[in-house]
This record gives sequence, C-alpha cells and structure tokens, in this order.
Amino acid sequence: MRRGAGRGSEAEPTYVVHVSTVSRTDGFGFSKLKRQTPMSCIGVLCALLRAKERAMAVTLWRGAAILLCCVCLCASAEEDCVLGIVGKPVILPCLYSNLRTALNFSIEWRKNDTAVLRSLWDEDGNVETWSLNHVGIPTDAPLTKNFSLELPSARVKDDRSQYSLFLLSGENQSAPLCTQCLRVAASFSTPEVMKERSGEAYESTYQCHSSGGYPKPAVYWLFNNSQEPPIGSVTTRAQLLRGSDLYNVTSRLTADASNDTTVSCIIENPALNETLAFTYGASRRPVEWRPSQGMWIFSTVLCVLVAIMVIAGVCYQIKLDKISKRLKKEYEEPQRGEQVKTSRESLLHVNHSSHFRPGSSRRELHGLSMKP
Repeated sequence: MRRGAGRGSEAEPTYVVHVSTVSRTDGFGFSKLKRQTPMSCIGVLCALLRAKERAMAVTLWRGAAILLCCVCLCASAEEDCVLGIVGKPVILPCLYSNLRTALNFSIEWRKNDTAVLRSLWDEDGNVETWSLNHVGIPTDAPLTKNFSLELPSARVKDDRSQYSLFLLSGENQSAPLCTQCLRVAASFSTPEVMKERSGEAYESTYQCHSSGGYPKPAVYWLFNNSQEPPIGSVTTRAQLLRGSDLYNVTSRLTADASNDTTVSCIIENPALNETLAFTYGASRRPVEWRPSQGMWIFSTVLCVLVAIMVIAGVCYQIKLDKISKRLKKEYEEPQRGEQVKTSRESLLHVNHSSHFRPGSSRRELHGLSMKP
C-alpha cells in the first residue's frame, strides 16, 4: 500500500525524487532506506546541516589559530630586532663564549648574503680586518668573546636586514654563531595644523603636515579629543624627501566644524612607539583685567618716563656748563691781551715823561711801572 496516494497524483513523484536524492548523496548509512515519511527526511536534512556547521566551525577555529600564531611570531620577531635611529651609531650584540680557538682563525659578518666584515687572527696575535661601510668589531674580541658588530650610522636601506656571524676555517664555515635583525626608524617633526578656506559654506578644511620621519606613520584626526571624523573626510599622502629616504606626510580633513570645536592631528610612529599631536583651536582662558594690575602698569610707565626726563635734564645741564666754560674762556683771553697792552703803553708813557721831569727819581718810575 502506498501512503499518501489519496492526496493526489503530484505527491508521489515529489516524494520519490526527494528520497532518491537523499539515498544517493548521503554517506551516513541511509542508503537502504527507499521510502520514508516527510518528517524523517526533514530530520536527515537537519543532521546534515548540523554536521556541515560543525565542520565549518572547526575550520574557522583552525584558521583563527593559525592566524594568531603568525601574528605572535611576527610580533616576537619585531621585538627581537635591534632598533637603530637614522644617522646614529648602532651595535648588533653578539657574545660567543664557546670559542676555543684564540689564534689563527677568522670570522665573517654577513648582511643577508653579503659579507660586510671579515677579520683574521694569525698565530702571533695580529689581526687583519676588511670591512664595508666602515663597520667594525672590538679589537679584543678573542679575549672578551665580544664579537658585536658596530655600524657607524643606521641607514634606511638597512631596515629589516638580517646580520649573521660565521666562524671560518679554511674553506669551511660554521653555522651562524649569532643572528640579529635590524629595524631602522626616525622621528617625525611636531605636526603643524592650518585651517584653509573651503568652497562649501558649512565646511572647513584643515591641513596637517610633518616631515623627516621613517617609516610611514599612521595619521588620526579627532574632534574635541574624542570624536572621530566622518568616513571619507580624511585624505593622507606620504612622500619621500628629495635626496633622502625619509618621509613627508600631509593629511587633509574636510568636515563641518564649528568655531568652538578643537581639531587634533595625531601622528603615530609604531616603530619608535612615538605619538605626536597638535590641537588647533585649543580653548584658552580669557585674560582677567584687574584695577591693581592697571595701577601697577601705570606707575611703572610713569617711573620710567620720570627717569628718562631726569637723565635728559642732567645731560642737557652738563652740555650747557661746557658751552658756558668755553665762552667764558674765549671772552677772557682778549681782555687779558688788552690789559697787557695798556700796561705796556702806560709804562712807555711814564718812561717818556721821566726824561722831561728832572726831579723824578728812579723809585717813582719803578712804582709807576708796577701799577696795573
């Protein structure tokens, strides 16, 4: 007897096709079933969906675990790298105490696959060193076991380079005795924010600029030190300086900001763990004017003016005294000349008169000559 025959001719073909599809495609032990009720078929489908969901969840968890491991490995690799500042010396540490040979051996530092330093110690203790770009190691390295590589100046082209130390003996070489990776960074200048005119009536454009840093920074904008700007309102561009490997960064923000809103530009250099910020339109306290301050300023200005006037009066009086003395001297000199001339004429006149007065004595003539 066929179930569901009374429900019409269309129910049987649909039921048969559905059961045949399940029996051919599943692999869960349902191939022997040829006729099942619709409820049992729905249960089968639910079981399949649950199995697929579990498999998908396991796959997602595995992918997340792999991704987390990669992130952890990258983070540990970044932390183990030596950080050098552009233009400053940097040392790649290497202490190797298992070196038994003190003479007649050579070592070689390599940057990636290129040799940058090679030193050879002979039997007499003399050392011959060849280096690239003036790199070096301590001269007493065999005694102190300190084979650290000294770079005179960190360069941007050395960023993310791997340095390895090898011990050479003839044509043979050892495994790397030391391996160091180098990260290079440079600080950006303090950002400057300027407000520009915008074509829209209710929009303002702010430009943030900083230069001289490495690597490329992350730039953020904030309104009132808390609110982020709308998506698509910020445009940031980083360019290399001419003749340098350092970056200039310029960021523009176009948004609707009132006059009371503070706009902050934040430049973050993750390599140095450095954050620089500048706030445009920072609120300032109004200057409070007090009568006491006004009186103090007025008295100070008055004292300064009085002092200037006194100094000017003293200088003028000194000048007048000098002029008076000069005029007096010029006046007295002609008067003295006239007195001398008059006395001489009087003396001559007396002498001339004595020749005509026979009774005049020499003492009288001498007394006349002594009178002024």
